[in-house]
This record gives sequence, structure tokens and C-alpha cells, in this order.
Amino acid sequence: GHSTEIPTGTSVYYIILMQILTGTPKWVFALFVALLWLGMQQMLPRKIGLNRATLAPVAMTLLSLYGVTSAFGDLPLALLGWLGGAAAAFTASLQQPTSSAIRYDATNRRFHLPGSIVPLTLFMGIFFTKYAVGVSLNMQPALAREIGFALPIGTLYGAFSGVLLARTARLWRIALQQAHALQAI
Repeated sequence: GHSTEIPTGTSVYYIILMQILTGTPKWVFALFVALLWLGMQQMLPRKIGLNRATLAPVAMTLLSLYGVTSAFGDLPLALLGWLGGAAAAFTASLQQPTSSAIRYDATNRRFHLPGSIVPLTLFMGIFFTKYAVGVSLNMQPALAREIGFALPIGTLYGAFSGVLLARTARLWRIALQQAHALQAI
């Protein structure tokens, strides 16, 4: 027969962790690997078009927004936290200088981007926030109605999104400046 005995001395934290991991749907692990791969790709210098440079940040922003609405749909204040976090992080990030290593070829409409760990960090931040919130709500469903839980989580999701969107906006700004300069010739 199959034994489900827990070895003596096994930590209660280990047991809980194993229950959480075995209860996690397989697609979540696939999503983790995909986001890890996507983020790691962005650590390398690369050439990409503007549409492709926009796709991942927009998709991650939608995942972040879904994280708030799916967990805290009954608390509009959580969405307000998302908007506030996104606006604050977007504004602060937009003020950051753009790397001088970023080049845009307006003729071929392609960016030459240096590698950066920032996208990987943001992707993992959104993923692990969504995962931790899912586990927390599974263990304590009442948290979904707790503004003291929902508001900071919504704000955190928003901050991740704001940074991603500001990075994309800076690329668009470079592309539009280059296109305008090309037309002026």
C-alpha cells in the first residue's frame, strides 16, 4: 500500500509548502517558466520592433490588473490602489534617464536594446504577488474583503505595471522623436 506517513521531525512549514505546491495547477508552473524565459531573454542585448517591445509590458499590465480584479472585485478601493500605484510608478519611472545604449533605427523601425534585469524582476514580482495572493486567499478567503490586504496588494500590482508602462513609453518617445527627425530631413 501507499503510505502517507510524515517522517518524524519534518517541519510543519515543509508540510504546508508541499501542500501548496501539490495543490498548484500545472499551468501555473508553465506560466512561471514562460515568464522566467521571457525575462531572461531581456537580459541580453537584442534587436526588436516597437510592437514587440510593447507587447510584453501591456500583457503583464493586463495580468496585473486581472490579479486585482479577480482577487478583490468586490473592493473598488483595491482598483483605486492599482491606479494610484500605476500612476505614481509611471510618473517616477518616466523621469528616469533612458539608457544611452538604446538605439532606434527609424528606417527599419527597430530598437537596439541593451540587456536589463528590470523586466525579469518586474515579471517575477507580478507572478509571485499573484501566486502569494492566490495561496493567501485559498487559505483565508476572508482576506478578499479586507481593505488592509487588498489596498496594498492593488497598489503593488499597480506599481509593477507603472514601471513597465513607463519603460515602454520611453521607447515610444525615442521612436517618435526619431521618426519626426527623419521626416524633417
